[in-house]
Amino acid sequence: MTETGGLWASIKETVKTIVYALLIAGIFRTLFFQPFWIPSGSMKDTLLIGDFLFVNKMAYGYSYASCPAVKIPRFGIDLGPEDFCGAFMGADDRLFGSEPERGDVIVFRHRGKGEDYIKRLIGLPGDTIQMRDGLLYINNEPVQVTDAGEFVETTAAQGPQRSRPGCAEVVNDDQCIKYRSRETLPNGVEHDVLNTRDGNRVTATIDTDNTPIYTVPEDHYFFMGDNRDNSIDSRVPWNPASGTGVGYVMREDIEGRADRIIFSSAGSSILAFWTWRKDRFFKAIE
Repeated sequence: MTETGGLWASIKETVKTIVYALLIAGIFRTLFFQPFWIPSGSMKDTLLIGDFLFVNKMAYGYSYASCPAVKIPRFGIDLGPEDFCGAFMGADDRLFGSEPERGDVIVFRHRGKGEDYIKRLIGLPGDTIQMRDGLLYINNEPVQVTDAGEFVETTAAQGPQRSRPGCAEVVNDDQCIKYRSRETLPNGVEHDVLNTRDGNRVTATIDTDNTPIYTVPEDHYFFMGDNRDNSIDSRVPWNPASGTGVGYVMREDIEGRADRIIFSSAGSSILAFWTWRKDRFFKAIE
C-alpha cells in the first residue's frame, strides 16, 4: 500500500468512527435521555440558572417531541422535532405512553415558539386551576402552604444571558431576598415556591397572582414555574401576535421528566470551574 493510500484509509476509518459515534449518540438521545441546560430563573429554587440535567424520555413514552433538535446558530442551523418527526404530529397516542403525575418537573415543546420549556405539572385534564391572591386553587380547593423561610442570592447577573434576579427586597446592597413557601399538592407532592411581590404582572394584561378559572381540556396539561412571579407559563395564554405566553400544553408536546441535576455552574461559562456548585451535583429534583 502506498503512503497516500494508507493516509486515505486512515481518514476513511476516522470518518466512519465519527459517523458511528454520532449515530449512536443520536439514537441514545432520541430514545432515552436528552441533555438540558437551565437558561432562566423561572423554576427557582428547585432549578437554578446553570443547572445541567438529563431529561428522561422513557418516563411518558414517545411522540414527535421525543425526536432530537439540532440548533447551531453560528451556522444558521435550527432544526426541531417538527423537522425530523413532523409526520407523527397529531397522533392519537404516545408510543409506550404512561400518564404524567401532578408535581412532576417536565420538559415540553412550546409549539408556538419552537422551543423547549421546563415547568412543574400542576393541572391534569379536567382540572380547574386558579390563583387567588397568590394562592393556588386546584378544583376549587386551596393547596396547603407553609412558610419555608427565605431564598437568598446575590443581585449579580447570572448565566450566559447575564440576567438579574427579581427580588422582594435587597439587603446589604447585593443580597436578593425572595419569600419561600412549601406547597403540598393534592397527591402529596411537596415543593418550594418563591414570591417576590403581591400582584406582580408578568405581562401587561395578566395578573398571575389573580387569574380566571382555567379548565384543563382533554389531552392537555397546565404547567407553572416554581418562581411564581418570574414565570410565564400556562397562566398566560399563548398569543401568536406578540409571541408570548404558554397556555395549555398538549399531551404529545411532552418530551420527558427531569429527575436529577447532573452538574451546575453559577458562572457565564462552564469552563469557569470556580463557579461550579458542587452541592448540586447529582441532586434529585423534588
